[in-house]
Amino acid sequence: MLNFTYSNHTDIIFGKGTQHTVGQHIKPHAGKILLHYGGGSIKRSGLYEEIIRSLQEAGIEIHELGGVQPNPTLDLVREGITLCRRHAIPFILAVGGGSVIDSAKAIALGAPSSGDVWEYYISKQPADFTPLRVATVLTIPAAGSESSPNSVITCTATKRKLGYGDPQLRPVFSIVNPELFYTLPENQLAYGACDMMSHIFERYFTNTPHTDLTDALCEATLRTIINNARLLRHGGLRQYDPWAELAFSGTIAHNNLLGLGREQDWACHAMEHELSARYDVPHGAGLAVVTPAWMRYIYKNHIPIFLQFAERVMGVTIPPRQPETAILEAIRRLEAYYEEMGLPTTMRQLGIPADHFAEMAAQAVSVRGPIGGLQKLDANDVLAIYNLADR
Repeated sequence: MLNFTYSNHTDIIFGKGTQHTVGQHIKPHAGKILLHYGGGSIKRSGLYEEIIRSLQEAGIEIHELGGVQPNPTLDLVREGITLCRRHAIPFILAVGGGSVIDSAKAIALGAPSSGDVWEYYISKQPADFTPLRVATVLTIPAAGSESSPNSVITCTATKRKLGYGDPQLRPVFSIVNPELFYTLPENQLAYGACDMMSHIFERYFTNTPHTDLTDALCEATLRTIINNARLLRHGGLRQYDPWAELAFSGTIAHNNLLGLGREQDWACHAMEHELSARYDVPHGAGLAVVTPAWMRYIYKNHIPIFLQFAERVMGVTIPPRQPETAILEAIRRLEAYYEEMGLPTTMRQLGIPADHFAEMAAQAVSVRGPIGGLQKLDANDVLAIYNLADR
């Protein structure tokens, strides 16, 4: 196990009706906020009115910026930065899923900065100032951004999608009410489950030995996601307890508790970001395509951890002296699960032609060189994985 320091200052306010308390939780921190959200879903559902009422009852001055899209854009982030500077806003309330929260974090980073916020996503340099504070009301369990220090933004002008992390960007608090997920479309359930699972895979598949506790936590969380997403898929989305299990799993999957003391990977995320930056595919859909292909490409060099995954997560019985058979069966079961959830598993199903595979592979390694912790992948490796996914 590697050395680590872990601090997570996000208060998770979990359960039924908790969105009505948002004003009282913000009041000790700020009297003026930027309310940041996506499209019209929070207004159609009535959540917008509930949030406004709670904020007004607490005497909070409200400025608004809506319009966040999946794969949130740098252009809207810059608009939010201008608003916060113009009105001296110290606090951002993000009401939405990971895209809205990531956009809010980028605004919080950029508003006090003397430079352009995109430079932080390119350089990965830590901020030498205090970002604005952020809180969230979660409407889509998936990205885990409600308790993570990370943000991912797309620059549409250059078709680059990049991430940035700073402990100061962890939200002050996040309200998680599983009742708010009842009206989500089924595809959002599938994308979210895949995203959560990938956040765990990026930590689970490691070269670090003696990580028994976090191995077990990863495996239990993966099984919880698989089982409860399946319950929602086949039993209907108006079920509180499966959503509660899934929402808590999504938070745990990406607040880095599961990554403590272990080298992490993140190759699949780097490869997928090129798909969604260029073709605007849903992040979870892209991960469902890239991840099994990555597994097939590298497993022969990492038999023990893939055998562990096969047995403990995918329930494969290991045949005597046939480890590769068990691993390939586990990958097949993972793909079958994605298909059961309605996810694509090939580039062709995403509508992505092979024409730009080489260019995307080069882009994937252009910021920091070869990607991945379990196994370093250069542009030729990434191209091979894209081709494996093109079936």
